[in-house]
Amino acid sequence: MDEAAGELKQALPAVCDAALVHVEVHQRASSTAKKEDIRTSVLKLLNRHNVVFGDYKWTEFDDGFLNSNVQSVSVVDTELKLKERQPIDLSKSSLSLHIFHLNEEGPSSENLEEENEDIVAANHWVLPAAEFHGLWESLIYDVEVKSHLLDYVTTTLLFSDRKVDSNLISWNRVVLLHGPPGTGKTSLCKALAQKLTIRLSHRYRYGQLIEINSHSLFSKWFSESGKLVTKMFQKIQELIDDKDALVFVLIDEVESLTAARNAFQAGTEPSDAIRVVNAVLTQIDQIKRYPNVVILTTSNITEKIDLAFVDRADIKQYIGPPSAAAIFRIYLSCLEELMKCQIIYPRQQLLTLRELEMIGFVENNVSRLSLVLKEISRRSEGLSGRVLRKLPFLAHALYIQVSLFYS
Repeated sequence: MDEAAGELKQALPAVCDAALVHVEVHQRASSTAKKEDIRTSVLKLLNRHNVVFGDYKWTEFDDGFLNSNVQSVSVVDTELKLKERQPIDLSKSSLSLHIFHLNEEGPSSENLEEENEDIVAANHWVLPAAEFHGLWESLIYDVEVKSHLLDYVTTTLLFSDRKVDSNLISWNRVVLLHGPPGTGKTSLCKALAQKLTIRLSHRYRYGQLIEINSHSLFSKWFSESGKLVTKMFQKIQELIDDKDALVFVLIDEVESLTAARNAFQAGTEPSDAIRVVNAVLTQIDQIKRYPNVVILTTSNITEKIDLAFVDRADIKQYIGPPSAAAIFRIYLSCLEELMKCQIIYPRQQLLTLRELEMIGFVENNVSRLSLVLKEISRRSEGLSGRVLRKLPFLAHALYIQVSLFYS
């Protein structure tokens, strides 16, 4: 299916010969400057620095207006399309500027009252949220997972916006990420919602992310769970009715909601369980008709998901443990952060895998530490991304213990 889609894409006429480069402009929370004025100043900045090497971020500016109103200007996601970092001539590129404020407030909870008890049914963020800033960049995968998800969901929203007849061309606005625990599926969903809110800020003023607590919807009064699902989606419908909002509904561990049908048929689940499944599927079918909705789901146990739900997903993306090459990049990003914060001092030179490859992996004073990191990455295969990002902290704690022991 993917191969056929690729062939169809090649057959379509090219829309623009120039490479599209996305530039994200983080406006300061205190700034009340007009976006058009910021845009003009940023374009002048990019005109002065018209060649960048891969993704690049400015946080200090010669321009007083930018210093007062802009936190950062970032050329982003160039490496999603290019296999490796390379010079990009911005003067020959088609620039797409995305100017945004971060919402500093944390999540609020959506509660449902049942039998005089408040049930926390969901967490709710207004996007783009400060909590998710930088999350997209921190997620590292071997294949073009992030690029594919961006392209798929952007196409979904474009087709919806242009009112393409879904009876002729079918799509459901449902994404399913599946794979073992700790591989970053939920984080990727949140980061994708944040990224798309920024990318589509010209179309939607802000985003709404609703993370449904699947387990809480199975109340201890199991017969009431179907009603709770309906109530939850009624609240979501109120958000969807605001056409200035891009709404993301995240259902984590979706197997806990949709696994019931097979168990019911086997006689191991009560009939109320099947009502919950039907309620979820019915509500998803109702809200997916709206052009400003994307439904994001994750599962740790793919084989336990209800087939009727799987059929509704346009994108079924496997998220597995990182390879040695991806682990190297994860460790490299951790060490760069520790050096930036001067926890590791003085700064050490570390080469990328590409740079090591260019020198034939020969050991010298410059490459020695990077080759050690490469070997550590090889030995770390099989660990999840969640564990890998904890290891630098644990290693530092162990280092302190050893230092104190010998001091």
